[in-house]
Amino acid sequence: MRTVWIVEQEADGEVLKNYLRENKGFSRRLLKAMKAEGGKVLVNGLDYPLSGLVSSGDKVECILLSEERGHTLLAEPIPLSIKFEDDYLLIVDKLPGMAVIPSRQHPSGTVANALLAHYDKQGLNSTVHVVTRLDKDTSGLVLVAKNRYIHSLLSVSQKAGQISRTYEAVVEGHFEEEASTIDLPIGRKEGSIIERAVNNEGQEAVTHYKVLRSNNHLSLLSVKLETGRTHQIRVHFSHIGHPLAGDTLYGGGTEYIKRQALHCEHLSFSHPVTGEDLHFSSDLPEDIQLLIREMN
Repeated sequence: MRTVWIVEQEADGEVLKNYLRENKGFSRRLLKAMKAEGGKVLVNGLDYPLSGLVSSGDKVECILLSEERGHTLLAEPIPLSIKFEDDYLLIVDKLPGMAVIPSRQHPSGTVANALLAHYDKQGLNSTVHVVTRLDKDTSGLVLVAKNRYIHSLLSVSQKAGQISRTYEAVVEGHFEEEASTIDLPIGRKEGSIIERAVNNEGQEAVTHYKVLRSNNHLSLLSVKLETGRTHQIRVHFSHIGHPLAGDTLYGGGTEYIKRQALHCEHLSFSHPVTGEDLHFSSDLPEDIQLLIREMN
């Protein structure tokens, strides 16, 4: 990957390392890896030490070498629904039942396996950098960076709350209030490596929701996350007595749907390179649409 910038007036006289870290989002780890793996930083076409100073108008060029893929992560020609793609990132509209990355339980057939095959067709020597991960049985939009520099930039945006995701969920039970917020910390459930639970010693977790439709048995919600903890939506609604329909891990029943009724339907963020505001939407899959129709 090759990226070029012209040093701005306000950065005149900065140390190159600081310029890359503070102005261009390079982490200390990424700079170290780039140098260790033979990547280059050029200033006005010449090799330049990271401790050197840059001047306004200098041309700074970073060259990252091709990324090495893990030996266990194999390319598989699996169809993907790609909503958007450019040289830097892509948006996948994930089906339910498909894991995002391989695990012991799901060693193949994942979004990551499919992406490697997609990259191979493009001649892109990169590995998979998932920015917004979804559980296997959650459907909807997934943001993926095409190299580790873009991943680093998007991770900073995500931590700053600048990547917005909205979900639609069907939960069990009826709500009296039209909208509310769940602000309860989440940590690992004692004795489990998979489950999470509300835990006073856990990490801050904030979930906003509004009720779109409700009957005596089920409620359709629009859910927006302020934080992004593992299983956050599933844990929060289970804790307040409204587990997601189909979510057997957290107390939901399967009489209405056979997987957790959760879909990431909207994703918006600023492009890390162009600065363009991007907005993407995904239609609800048929199983959740059918469940909603049955609520009438």
